[in-house]
Amino acid sequence: MRAYRTAGDIFIEEGGRFYALAGQTWDNFIRGDMFELACAATRGPAVNFDPASVLAPIVSQEVWAAGVTYYRSRDARMRESKDAGGGDFYARVYNAPRPELFFKATGRRVVGPGAQVRIRADSHWNVAEPELTLLVNPAGRIVGYTIGNDMSSRDIEGENPLYLPQAKVYDGSCALGPCILLSPHPLPKSTTIAIEIRRGNASAFSGSTTLNELKRDRQELVDFLFRDNSFPDGVFLMTGTGIVPSDEFTLQSGDEISITIDGIGTLRNRVAQHPTPQISQADSGWK
Repeated sequence: MRAYRTAGDIFIEEGGRFYALAGQTWDNFIRGDMFELACAATRGPAVNFDPASVLAPIVSQEVWAAGVTYYRSRDARMRESKDAGGGDFYARVYNAPRPELFFKATGRRVVGPGAQVRIRADSHWNVAEPELTLLVNPAGRIVGYTIGNDMSSRDIEGENPLYLPQAKVYDGSCALGPCILLSPHPLPKSTTIAIEIRRGNASAFSGSTTLNELKRDRQELVDFLFRDNSFPDGVFLMTGTGIVPSDEFTLQSGDEISITIDGIGTLRNRVAQHPTPQISQADSGWK
């Protein structure tokens, strides 16, 4: 089953048919027994559903992220931070018992299907990072899966690993959707994650990986996140990326990003126009 959030009702999809889950807010849906509520909805009549009405599947939840969980990501991070003295920093993170976990977004910073993601005005090297994203309930149990786009400024993070929040957290830096795949079972390791970025009428970049390349156990990541941390409205946890474009590639305004994960669907977003920089000519690194 899949759950979709709209400005009105919550919709449940099963077997290609849609059912309205009326009288429930999104936060209450996540705090409750999502499977039981969804199953109850499917016992009602099927209804019409407008895909264009879908919003990001988030209201009061936070979004967190795990880093350096794929070997490909480890290798890319080592290269981008080499000049800053971080050549082996990410290798140690990749092999350490404790994972890298960081705050990514509040609900207001997240955009949904068809909306515009952003790149920073003070960055010149930006990528979209396609990630399986876990929906975790307040009890720390994985109750669903969605697609995440972790927009990242590689030049800022590469300049100094301590700049990670600036490279990762800003308005429009995260996209989630189009739905929540409700499943009590882990997704198989053969699950494919794919991305295509189109520029004009041509493909500017494409790539794919599988969950078999994910080094960290998903429940282990959740357990670390919930150490001395509580999430009364649930939380989204992005599990890292195994797809990194070549160092010559950077996103441009107008690029169309499509991320597909088996069993969930496709999340599509366009890169917004680059905003006017709000920093002075005297600021370091800006000319």
